Amino acid sequence: MQPPARTAAIWAALSPVVDAGTPLRVLDVGGGSGMFAVPLAQLGHDVTVVDPSADALATLHRRADTAGVDSRVRGLQGDGDRLHTVLGVPARGTATGEAGPEGYFDLVLCHSVIEVVDDPVSTLREIAAVLRPGGQLSIATANRAGAVLARAVAGHPVEARALLDDTDPAPGRAGPARRRFSPSELLDLVTGAGLLPGGWRGVSVVADLLGAPSDADPAAVRTLELALAGTSPYRDVATGLHVLATRPTAG
Repeated sequence: MQPPARTAAIWAALSPVVDAGTPLRVLDVGGGSGMFAVPLAQLGHDVTVVDPSADALATLHRRADTAGVDSRVRGLQGDGDRLHTVLGVPARGTATGEAGPEGYFDLVLCHSVIEVVDDPVSTLREIAAVLRPGGQLSIATANRAGAVLARAVAGHPVEARALLDDTDPAPGRAGPARRRFSPSELLDLVTGAGLLPGGWRGVSVVADLLGAPSDADPAAVRTLELALAGTSPYRDVATGLHVLATRPTAG
């Protein structure tokens, strides 16, 4: 599988986990259309997708069926900050004891989710509760510095300045503002959920800047993305941020 250049850094981080030959129980929070779920199912993993959109889940099942992995993919409609309800497991801190084996996952994906949920802290705590001890969270989110640069390059300096101050660049919009995070803010969120974060990476350092009409060789762009993803100052202005974190084991 050759992932798109813009997500190459995420797949490179996941590769040691998902390519080890051991089938994993994976939860993809907000992964409705199956961009990650279906390739993971093709690698032999069982994937549960939780997403609020019925249309996205319908696309997920069509994609899984076409790929021949529908039996490995399960879609559940619901929100990430209510995972214990959606999955049917006890909430953290309840008197019912630990959730049964159906409530624990080896790997949870949370990509492009905490920008839009009501409460990122609550969502990450819900995720931490359904990870098995030693399980891992792959979290990707929008990078504030990358958003500032993108708006400035696109000719919108006022919006770029607003993003720099972490304010809504378009306050008259109909929907809620999308959050952006700095690396330290993302790491603090992960740590606050009781997880141990690894190093952070930049996601789409150059791919989004090049745009779809680019004549650049895709393989060369992927190679460049992987080289820049962990290297400052380039990663600092990437479109997104990615962290792979682990739930501590007892003791």
